[in-house]
Amino acid sequence: MNPTGVATNPKKNEVYVVNTGSSSLSVIDAELNNVVKTISLGKNPYFVDVAPDGTRAYVANSGSNTVSIVDLGTRRVVRTIAVGNAPGMARVSPDGKIVVVAERLGNSISVIDTARMAVRSSISVCKEPTDVQILPDSSKAFIACSGSAQVAAIALNVPSSAKSSAPDRLLALLDVGTTPVQLALKPDGGEIFVSNFGADTISEIAANTNEVGGSYVIGAGPVRGVVSADNAILYVSNFKSDTVGIYSIDDGKALGWIQVGNRPDALAVSPNQNFLFVVDTGAGDVTVIRTSVSQRSNVPRERWFPTLTIIPVGQQPNAIAIKAFLSSRQTALP
Repeated sequence: MNPTGVATNPKKNEVYVVNTGSSSLSVIDAELNNVVKTISLGKNPYFVDVAPDGTRAYVANSGSNTVSIVDLGTRRVVRTIAVGNAPGMARVSPDGKIVVVAERLGNSISVIDTARMAVRSSISVCKEPTDVQILPDSSKAFIACSGSAQVAAIALNVPSSAKSSAPDRLLALLDVGTTPVQLALKPDGGEIFVSNFGADTISEIAANTNEVGGSYVIGAGPVRGVVSADNAILYVSNFKSDTVGIYSIDDGKALGWIQVGNRPDALAVSPNQNFLFVVDTGAGDVTVIRTSVSQRSNVPRERWFPTLTIIPVGQQPNAIAIKAFLSSRQTALP
């Protein structure tokens, strides 16, 4: 009941859905399109993330101030960890060694050691932390704080020779636009783009220096962003203007806007980078946009990203995940 989060398993053909209303996790066989297991969680879970090796899922339970660790082989909760107040997100690091938990009402984060299945550090950050992104080398995390118009930069796995004896520490609080709600990380880890819902802008952060490079108008109420695999294009859903903004990262400017359905929110790009999927929460559908056009130099810029189709999906969709199917040899099928 009331599904709010979805994630895929990188090692087998399963999809996981968090049901906030029923405090559970649904396991879907992605080949048969059937729910094969429902796992009870803590109260009011909102987000699920899967370890890179596909063995565990981590779910932040906002109503019970806990994180559930789910063994995806046995399909059961193996540990429930107490964290700070109102955790909304639990993000697994790319190396799978830690989980960073954003605690919205605690104005803090917790860092979980996945080997010990225990909290190793708790850090005060900024007001109402929501989204979390971790760099590809797992050295640093960035936290969007919607209540203070800031992004926190956190050093992870700090060497013992550092001044602080703790393995994790706050590096900087970066001022961005009003109500930053989501962070989009470039695949190469060089930059992070902040969707500032209240300012109608995106802010650009240099990940290595922890500096805000600038803010740019992108549309009314930006809520989600996703970067193309070649690190060149940022797509941003504008919740209040029913558009998707197309931003050229190399040029530092918007290429244009695409009209989509009512109240666009979650975004996903297909593995071959040819299609952008936009979840329209108000319209109850998904807009499919073609992102590759042959002989683009001969095509007017406003037609570089044509809408291909609109797919009805149900009332108030709010999350999307794309599953690349695996063969018995665990290799992605074309």
